[in-house]
Amino acid sequence: MNQELPRTADVVIIGGGVMGTSTAYHLARKGVRRVVLIEKEPFFGVMSTGRCAGGIRHQFSTEINIRFSLESIRMLERFPEEMDQDIDLRFVGYLFLLTHEEDVAAFRQNVALQHRLGVMTRWLTPEAIQQLIPQVNLEGVRAGTFYERDGLCDPSSVVQGYVKNARRLGAQLLTGVTATGIRKQGNRIVAVETSHGTIATPVVVNACGAWSPHIGRMAGVDIPIQPLRRQIVVTTPLPDIPPDFPFIIFFREALYFHREGEGILTGKSNPNETPGYKLEVDPEWELIHMEEAMYRLPLLEKAGLLSHWAGLYEVTPDAHPIMGRVPTVEGFYVVAGFSGHGFMHGPIAGLLMAEEIVDGRAHTIDISPFRYDRFLVGDLKPEYNVV
Repeated sequence: MNQELPRTADVVIIGGGVMGTSTAYHLARKGVRRVVLIEKEPFFGVMSTGRCAGGIRHQFSTEINIRFSLESIRMLERFPEEMDQDIDLRFVGYLFLLTHEEDVAAFRQNVALQHRLGVMTRWLTPEAIQQLIPQVNLEGVRAGTFYERDGLCDPSSVVQGYVKNARRLGAQLLTGVTATGIRKQGNRIVAVETSHGTIATPVVVNACGAWSPHIGRMAGVDIPIQPLRRQIVVTTPLPDIPPDFPFIIFFREALYFHREGEGILTGKSNPNETPGYKLEVDPEWELIHMEEAMYRLPLLEKAGLLSHWAGLYEVTPDAHPIMGRVPTVEGFYVVAGFSGHGFMHGPIAGLLMAEEIVDGRAHTIDISPFRYDRFLVGDLKPEYNVV
C-alpha cells in the first residue's frame, strides 16, 4: 500500500478488477468525494479480469445482455479519447459455429432478437463459413453467426485507464489491502475492517468476482456464486493466421480461438470442472483441449507453447450477474457473477452502479433482471450464450 488508509469514506469498494475500478471512476465522476477502493493483490486487475480472453461481443440470447453490450462497447470506443488510454480495441468479429440442431434453432431466435435491437448479426451457411475461415476444420458444422462489431480489447489497459482517471478525480485506490470484516449496526453497514485498519462508511460495494461470497458472508448475505476454473493457452507465432482472423467459438464444444499477437489464444471449458479456487493449470485437461484445438485448427500443430494460465469464472445459477443493492442489508451493494462475460460489460456496469448508489436507482439500463432479489423469489431466466 503506497498511501495511508483513510479512516472514513462515503463508499468503500472491495475488489480492483474491471468492475471495481469502473465503479470507482463513475462514482468519482458523479461527484462522490470520498471513494475508496481496496484490492488485496499488489496490482489492479490481476485476477479474473487479467486472466480472461479479452473478448467483447453483442451476441447474447437475452435483451438485457445485448443492451449491456451495446452501451459498454460504445464506451470502449470512446475510451482512448475520454480516458487518454489506448486499449487495443479491434473489431475482428465473433463467429459462433453450431454443430447441434437444437443450437441452430436457439440461435435463430437469438439472431432475431439481436436484429430487433439493432445488432445485425449475419447467419452463415457452412459454405460461407469455409470461405471466411479456410484454415478451420468445419466437420459437423451446420451453421454459424457472425457480427463484425464484436472483437477484442486489452483488459489490463481498460483497468489502468479507470484507475488513472478515478485517482485524477479524487478517488483513493489502494493495493495490498485485504478486507477482513464488515461492521453493521442492526441492519446497516457502518464500517469495513481491513488488514491495515478500519474505514467507517455507510456504503460497501462488493466487486470481488469469484471471491464475492466471502465478502457477502462478512455482511451476513448469502451470494450464490461459484468459482469455476477456466484455462487458456497462447501459442508462438503462426505466420499463416491472417490479421483479420475472427474470434471463433465452437459453441457446443465450448472451444474458442482468436489471434493473440502473432500467435493464437485458445481455450476450452471443462464440463466436468468442479467448483473451487483453483488457479493452477490442469495438465490433463490442457492435453484434451489442445488435441481438440489442433483437430479444429490444424495450423496449431506447427506452433509452440508461449504461455498458459488458469483463471476463474464467477458463475451464478442463471449465468447472469448480481447487481445493485441487497435488500436485506442497508448500504450493501454487489456487482459480481458475470459468468465469463464480465470484462466486456465492466464499463456500463460501473456506470450503473454509480447511478444505483448516487441517484437511488440505475437508469441508463434497467437492471431489475440482475437484482439479488430474484434469488429470493426464484425468478431465474438463464443466459443461453455462455461459453
